[in-house]
Amino acid sequence: MNSLLDFEGQIRLSVFIIIFTIMALWEIKAPFRKLRLSRTSRWPHQLGLIILNTVAVRLLFPVAAVGTAQYMQQQGWGLMNLLGFNPAIALISGFILLDFAIYWQHVIAHRLDWFWKLHRTHHADTDYDLTTGLRFHPLEIILSMLIKILVIVLLGIPATAVILFEIVLSGSAMFNHSNIKLPESIEPTLRKVIVTPSMHRIHHSTQQFEHDTNYGFFLSIWDRLFGSYTDKAMENEQTMPIGLNIFRAKENQRLGRILKMPFTNH
Repeated sequence: MNSLLDFEGQIRLSVFIIIFTIMALWEIKAPFRKLRLSRTSRWPHQLGLIILNTVAVRLLFPVAAVGTAQYMQQQGWGLMNLLGFNPAIALISGFILLDFAIYWQHVIAHRLDWFWKLHRTHHADTDYDLTTGLRFHPLEIILSMLIKILVIVLLGIPATAVILFEIVLSGSAMFNHSNIKLPESIEPTLRKVIVTPSMHRIHHSTQQFEHDTNYGFFLSIWDRLFGSYTDKAMENEQTMPIGLNIFRAKENQRLGRILKMPFTNH
């Protein structure tokens, strides 16, 4: 696992580029929904936000989650380190617990008014494609990093688990937000384990009773366990409206407007 730690940045970037390219080509070749706005008018703003978030995290958290995990291991702090977890068990447990934490963070983001004002930047996208999965307000990204670090500190999650989780989380966010349709022969089985585009698309419905379900980002088990699972959208998935009704105007998909969304209602 040392090579994973030594080349964390290169590995994460390489996997990101590979998955982004695969999903983008798949969407172009076989799009499931017709886009409301063209990629050329929308993607520069989405990608600009991604770059802004990356810079903000690197500046504010130079050691970030992985550095925190390494420090906790060196000091022997955190629950898993104090209990002397077997490395393999700590890796698997740490990964699952991080996904569990992200699920509950997502639930809370919908239930607390101040948190929702940050998170609705993600939901305000009136289209649904792989860039939607990376569209978050910088303030939410910063808050998410603080929550992740707190979980790592308390549980003593190993650095390898953190790296694997962040790679998988980034890739799964692009996958389950992608504008594709999986074959009926595999989708129902696959969603029993991980979140699929069809499952998560329901979460982006304009209907509140639908977007307050299917919170999972990678493992789908949490929604089933905690009663937040919706199997099928009320409307046709190819034509149902996506986003938030208060941000339907096309101008709201511009970067400047996206950054103002936590502080306005139109």
